[in-house]
Amino acid sequence: MPPTVLTARALLLDMDGTLVNSDAVVERCWRRWAVEHGLDPEAALKVVHGRQGYATMAVLLPDRPVEENHADNRVMLAEETADVEGVVPIGGAPAFMAAIAELPHALVTSADTALATARMGAAALPMPAVRVTAEQVGASKPDPEGFLKGAAELGFDAADCVVFEDSEAGIAAARAAGMRVVGVGPRAAALAPDVHVEDLTRVRVEAAADGSIRLHIDAA
Repeated sequence: MPPTVLTARALLLDMDGTLVNSDAVVERCWRRWAVEHGLDPEAALKVVHGRQGYATMAVLLPDRPVEENHADNRVMLAEETADVEGVVPIGGAPAFMAAIAELPHALVTSADTALATARMGAAALPMPAVRVTAEQVGASKPDPEGFLKGAAELGFDAADCVVFEDSEAGIAAARAAGMRVVGVGPRAAALAPDVHVEDLTRVRVEAAADGSIRLHIDAA
């Protein structure tokens, strides 16, 4: 089967589950939080990916005051930032980041700056010069705000961007922004992205003469 080719002017990259495998840390921290609040950890883990922590807490404890969610989120971010055991790059991420180093791209993550810096560093991946982190948005994914800000900072229309995402909330955010989506990893497989890959080893990046980016994708 020939590769799928997507043409873009800019790439918007989620971090956790897309560039960095941080599942071990996420599961440790959120299992502990769920147990402390009398929740089923397995049920909690089904909704944690892709969202900011306070938004996940609002889903799991819908009647709790938002101020308490934000307070817990600050504690959670500190715990996750300090814990990088088991944080590794997604397959193919180092080569992929090297291939796009001189091309328009931005990190759009639900992590704050400290957590993004810790995890990208632990995975030995370069931090993109343009990034939209939790501090820069008023609404968590699945709201499209982060992706729209990323496109604007790079100077491109939404339709000219391709998003790399792994989670339901992230893919929904990209769709709401009017962007095409490459789904990465097992979580994305059932979420109907434009194309799905097991990891980033399946993506070859070509810088075209007209300034566009061609993504040659061996779909999973």
